[in-house]
Amino acid sequence: MPAISFQSVSKTFQTPGGRPLKALDEVSFDIEEGEFFGLLGPNGAGKTTLISILAGLTRATSGRVLVRGHDVQVDYAQARRQLGVVPQELVFDPFFSVREALRIQSGYFGVKRNEAWIDELLESLGLADKAHANMRQLSGGMKRRVLVAQALVHKPPVIVLDEPTAGVDVELRQTLWQFIARLNKQGHAVLLTTHYLEEAEALCSRIAMLKQGRVVALARTSELLKAASSNVLRFKIDSELPRHLALQARVTGRIVQFPAHDAAEIEHYLAAIREAGLHAEDVEIRKADLEDVFLDVMTGGGKPAAAAPAPGIEVQA
Repeated sequence: MPAISFQSVSKTFQTPGGRPLKALDEVSFDIEEGEFFGLLGPNGAGKTTLISILAGLTRATSGRVLVRGHDVQVDYAQARRQLGVVPQELVFDPFFSVREALRIQSGYFGVKRNEAWIDELLESLGLADKAHANMRQLSGGMKRRVLVAQALVHKPPVIVLDEPTAGVDVELRQTLWQFIARLNKQGHAVLLTTHYLEEAEALCSRIAMLKQGRVVALARTSELLKAASSNVLRFKIDSELPRHLALQARVTGRIVQFPAHDAAEIEHYLAAIREAGLHAEDVEIRKADLEDVFLDVMTGGGKPAAAAPAPGIEVQA
């Protein structure tokens, strides 16, 4: 039985003008027990809508969502007990201390006498010295840690992390991932959405990519990387690329990156740079990463542009 099962899930909203807006279109995939699963997509792709349906905050227009066999609409209470959801927004009660907030959250799930687990959460998330601080006194990063602790206070077998490290410091990111990785090894299933693709590459064994409400790639992370361009040419320049080259490159400030399959293609790009009167600095060749795959899928119509899908990759146009 999957930890989470999305079965032909669609969601249509009505715009203020009365026109329908399809946020999700027949989304189907399963997340297995104990799996660390990544859900990726650009802003507006439907990731948060899908998680809102999973958490019972929004009703799907059609389709079903099951959490360990419990329908999130028909059997909401049982489904919700299986879930620990960390939302994007910083939502907190300003009238309680950190420890009080965790005790109250425990009560929502009928959990009693769990002080030892609360102590472990506080210690593992770097909140031990803030246990008696009022929530209003905490920084944004500390509030984010409390949200994670609240989501885990009833020891849910399925953990949902919606952009958990957005806007937080490096220390919190490392602390959080060490703790979540430990819980995953203990058998907890984890569903992660993130814009930090290096996190998804390092943590997730399997990934689904959403584009305009549809699943456009679904595969093991290793298979997605195998299907990408084999190498990337990376260098720095001080001037703007000519348009014909810029259309083929990923440009971030001074850093330019081109997909390169072989030595001839690398020399072709470097020659084009020289012919344009530009000087390339800090030239290096690296293996393609998940960000390269993501951009290929998002700009290539739902398929890694460099190659046909490798075995095990499901791609939808």
